[in-house]
Amino acid sequence: MPVLNRAELSRTGVIFVALLLAAVSMSMRATGAAAREFRAADTQTEDYPTVQALRYMGALIAERSGGRHEIKVFHSRQLGEEKETIEQTRAGAIDLNRTNVALIGNFVPAMNVLAMPFLFRSIEHMQKVLDGPIGSEILDSFEPYGFVGLAFYDSGARSIYNGVRPVRSLTDLKGLRIRVQQSELMSQMIRALGAEPVELPYGQVLTGLANHLIDGAENNWPSFVTTDHYKLAGHYTLTEHTMSPEVLVISLKAWQSLSPDDQKIFREAAQRSSRFMREKWRDLEEQSQRKAQDAGVTIIRDIDREPFEDAMAPIYAKAARDPAAAALIERIRKVE
Repeated sequence: MPVLNRAELSRTGVIFVALLLAAVSMSMRATGAAAREFRAADTQTEDYPTVQALRYMGALIAERSGGRHEIKVFHSRQLGEEKETIEQTRAGAIDLNRTNVALIGNFVPAMNVLAMPFLFRSIEHMQKVLDGPIGSEILDSFEPYGFVGLAFYDSGARSIYNGVRPVRSLTDLKGLRIRVQQSELMSQMIRALGAEPVELPYGQVLTGLANHLIDGAENNWPSFVTTDHYKLAGHYTLTEHTMSPEVLVISLKAWQSLSPDDQKIFREAAQRSSRFMREKWRDLEEQSQRKAQDAGVTIIRDIDREPFEDAMAPIYAKAARDPAAAALIERIRKVE
């Protein structure tokens, strides 16, 4: 056998390492194996169902990808309020984001339809719509706006609460300053009901109630209780005016960095996390309602919803000017 001198051995070693790195690189490109940590934003607290669902999704992805991909969840507004994190996700600075449809509707038009007041007849109706072809089509509509829609999360029904007086009719709402999300649609809704909308970030509502900057707000049972709003706003009226869901999106930039196989892993994990979240949500909703009742919150159930629904006529008339929105509303209403 030939005897190699030191220079030849060195050259042979370099060639071997280069070939090995090339093979690894080709394998990584073929399988999408580049390891990465994905940042996920959520404004809710650490034990909230949406945060738990994101962590569950992360565990599924880590398992399915052999530990190549991980999700680090930033909860409790660590990356900013929802409006800010949506903009950062669109720019690719945040990878994943759980947000309410009313806010992302500022970017994705179809989301405004899901946030329309009194659109869904019940939670079951909403779930049937979102779990079917309509829901899939809506998620597929995100890409031109810098996002990819992965899954819907439940958000229950939103109702109006305040610390001034029980609201049983539209007359009772007059003069009340009600916090709404930073969404023009939500402001229009409260204005149509006769109250004064105040757009505030979610994290500023408790301070707003304490300082009497606002008289009340509108949200679901868990958000009403976990934020301590119930301690300052003791009148909760079951208007159930919207049943708009939450939506989980990934930035288009992050999505395009994944191989087709990894994209499938992410999408399937997101869908499974949606079912996981629903179970957690039902439990928390029941616990929150009991806690509010035990604390002495006045719950107004016996309201005539028809005048509230009738007040939405101008909002639906405006939406009808957009043929795509009008058609989607009609399709949703026809789902049995």
